[in-house]
Amino acid sequence: MGSGTRMRTVRGGTGSPSGVVGRHGGRQALRTAVTLLVAAVAIGLTPSPAGAAPRNPSDAELGAAERAEADAATRVGEIGAQLARARAGIDAAHQAALIAQQDYEDKQAAYDAARTAADAAAAAAVRAAADLQHGRDDVASFARASYMQGSTAPGITALLSSGGPAELIERSALLDAAGVNRTEVVAELTVLEAEAETAEQLARETAEQAETVQQQAAELLASAQSHELSARSQADALAAQEDGLQAELAQAQQALDGLEGARAAAQEAAARPAPAPVAAPAPAPAPAPVAAPERTPARPAPAPVPVPVKPTPVRPDGGTAGAPSTSAVATAIAAARSQLGVPYSWGGGGSNGPSNGIAPDTQIFGFDCSGLTQYAYARAGIAIGGTSRDQWWLNRTKQVATGDLRPGDLLFWGGDRDDYMSITHVAIYIGGGQMIEAPDRGEHVTVARVRTSSSTYFGAVRPSA
Repeated sequence: MGSGTRMRTVRGGTGSPSGVVGRHGGRQALRTAVTLLVAAVAIGLTPSPAGAAPRNPSDAELGAAERAEADAATRVGEIGAQLARARAGIDAAHQAALIAQQDYEDKQAAYDAARTAADAAAAAAVRAAADLQHGRDDVASFARASYMQGSTAPGITALLSSGGPAELIERSALLDAAGVNRTEVVAELTVLEAEAETAEQLARETAEQAETVQQQAAELLASAQSHELSARSQADALAAQEDGLQAELAQAQQALDGLEGARAAAQEAAARPAPAPVAAPAPAPAPAPVAAPERTPARPAPAPVPVPVKPTPVRPDGGTAGAPSTSAVATAIAAARSQLGVPYSWGGGGSNGPSNGIAPDTQIFGFDCSGLTQYAYARAGIAIGGTSRDQWWLNRTKQVATGDLRPGDLLFWGGDRDDYMSITHVAIYIGGGQMIEAPDRGEHVTVARVRTSSSTYFGAVRPSA
């Protein structure tokens, strides 16, 4: 079942091997910044002796910490831009995997049909061979009887041994019919031989065709699995890298906050009046301590992460579908709801319900996006096709405009609005701006907000119309 544009995004997306940020150069600079900040905090927050005023970090210390934090934030911003580019590559790899998966499923269906045709041809060849053997047996029996009677016309003996004119006439008529039948048996044998040869040749050809299609399906499956495994590996690496960078930046910010807190505490202590003396006259007041000038640290914001802007595709014209079947829609939506919480499984599920997916999801029992919608409508007695693009194509005459969506409509997403072969995701609309979908790996069948404003939204159809 064709899956859809639903790669598990890491901070909003996914990327390619060449786009994944190198771990050493960028992280080394960030680690250096964090080390400086931790050292500064250790200095600024060293406990003072009892009764002593809190230590006030120097301007130099605070300045160094601020610069280190700003450098770390800038570096994270720069890496964020690289991550955004990497996500685009990973997303493309995942889309290629989904397309290849549907190509495989289409080819697998073609193989199943070819295998059925080959089996039928083989059975026909067996029947033709049996008919041919039966015809040969008839001819052999006729030849044996003729030889044993010493004539190729044993009917003469039957006529001569008749008991009278009436019996002679009767035997003559029977022998005429038998002679015609023997001629027909020989002619039929010739036809049977030709039919048997044709059936055997057809059986061979269809079997070879089935094997060829099967090999093509295997190659497409290998390609789909390669793309999917690559996309998943890259996405996992990207997630780990970004999580590490964000954690290090948080540590740097926490260190700087500690230094600023230490300065604020020292300034507050310095501003408090000294306690009044309890004995002897107070000596001449000492000059009041001059508080360090208050500095408002300026934290430069992280560099903005450029996000690639995708052109908005042309929206479907829609409006060609009739009214939905209330009962069919109710059944389909109820069936989809009954699967909420079932795991996503790549290539899993179908008309009969959830199933184990294809590698790498052979151990996950669940649905992919089109497997879920196929199951939902199968419960309503409507066959909508196995892959997401088939589900669009088979219902393309029942398109629905975005503003006319009704519960039960199928929503599609793809990479090219002008090419239904680019469709990679499908969900079932349930009304109120919500849909049920099998999103992506690591997730489960869920209710989500519709994404008809997405640049990848392809359109909607109404299978029950």
